[in-house]
Amino acid sequence: TTKRTIPYGLSCIAGNLIKEGFTVEIFDSLANSKSKIINFPEEMDYLKKYYETADISPFSLFNNFKHFGYSFETIGKKARESDAFLIGISSLFTPYAGIALKTAETIKSHHPDCKIVMGGHHPTSMPETVMRCKYIDFVLRGEGEISIPLLAKSIKKNLPLDNIPGIVFRKQDETLHISEPTWIKDIEKLALPASHLIKTSFYRRNKKQAVTVVASRGCPIKCSYCSVSGASSHGTYRKRSVESVISEITAEAKSNEVGFIDFEDENLTLDKKWFLSLMEEIINLFKLKQEKPELRAMNGLFPNSLDMETIKIMKKAGFKILNLSLGSISLNQLSKFNRPDIRKAFEGAVESAKSNDMEVVGYIIIGAPFQDPFDSLQDILYLFKNKILIGASVFYPSPGSLDFELCKHENLLPKSLSLMRSSSFPLSHTTSRKQVNTLMRLSRILNFIKFLNDKKIEIPIPKPIPDNIEISLKDRIEIGKFLLSGFLYDREIRGVTPDGRVFKHLASKELLIFC
Repeated sequence: TTKRTIPYGLSCIAGNLIKEGFTVEIFDSLANSKSKIINFPEEMDYLKKYYETADISPFSLFNNFKHFGYSFETIGKKARESDAFLIGISSLFTPYAGIALKTAETIKSHHPDCKIVMGGHHPTSMPETVMRCKYIDFVLRGEGEISIPLLAKSIKKNLPLDNIPGIVFRKQDETLHISEPTWIKDIEKLALPASHLIKTSFYRRNKKQAVTVVASRGCPIKCSYCSVSGASSHGTYRKRSVESVISEITAEAKSNEVGFIDFEDENLTLDKKWFLSLMEEIINLFKLKQEKPELRAMNGLFPNSLDMETIKIMKKAGFKILNLSLGSISLNQLSKFNRPDIRKAFEGAVESAKSNDMEVVGYIIIGAPFQDPFDSLQDILYLFKNKILIGASVFYPSPGSLDFELCKHENLLPKSLSLMRSSSFPLSHTTSRKQVNTLMRLSRILNFIKFLNDKKIEIPIPKPIPDNIEISLKDRIEIGKFLLSGFLYDREIRGVTPDGRVFKHLASKELLIFC
């Protein structure tokens, strides 16, 4: 979603390049509301039975495969116009690595004299794969705020590259020089993000600025599915001083009317004393504002780090929603996820949030290797019964995580890197793709029931829906109520096409009979 694509990492790197005397531009190829429907990639043909029929109901997932943002041609022209000697490409997510490589090819065709460096989680984890692309000159593994300025200086002055932290390059004999990823110990000394280079107008919400902040890096908790956990190949947990974070937010607030601040930390509330101090400073910063910015931590919060005192000050500082990481309530599955049983802390955090008039989203994972689909069903029903918005996330193997290595060992990895995304239902193991599809749509149905209850809208009476029926309803809520009445009658999950035809989604009967 747009609010999650602000190029914060690039602005951090840009700030440090500027500090070292370089002129920098950021071209955000996603800062464009246009999208174009393109053909399903051949490797995704198996998804057509789940997604092919367009669905305008509240129970829909995906319908089309799209290219978002600017065209490759536009990106190439922008690169040529910049006349930059060094162009960096961010490749954060493995399933989109092919797009990053095509971007490199396009840039080289338009601006052949430039050098291209690629960074981000994907090239950090799979540098050899990236360097097979002849259009990539360098990879920088790990965090890039120090290494990119060093690379730029080395290119300008024709200096040796070997000692640049995290660098990967081709040696004269065409073999690769591969450095270990670099993780910056003292993040306090880094320059503030060059947010003035971001197309902030694209990310405005309700005519106010949306801001991303990262106050800490890494996470000490050792969840098996996470590629930035204490058990992954990522750097250790480090946090900035409260003063440093506040100086960044203050700089944003001086130049813009800030309406939304998203903390993209992996574990924002881990250090209670530090976090409470941060919240107090944010309260003081905006105390004279009539409308205070809304705060979010959309990566999820660890319930064990939350208590009534913490949640009260979060509410006062501007939090309206708590995004809580649950994982699962199954002890067997929690053991596989390498997570503790946090249900008591989770329920305590939910109770505290509700007593402070805050909404709660509970996040669970479904479709993981060796995960029982009926455990996932119980996770979904647990959240629903506790009146918590269900955040069901389909497992995907993330390079650098323990579960990626497990999938590799068990020969469960998808055949193509592009399939390592939730929307592709990448695994069909102990939970089949049909069951994953069912669990995801069931989550939508139960969240819709919660929405009706919250809005005090009457739940429809169970009624049969005839086959091959067409309806003239256009309002999405009314469509949802109509389909819900059928679901409550026969446990069939249906959708509605744009022209009003009602159809049945592919679903697992053995799961739905337990609802």
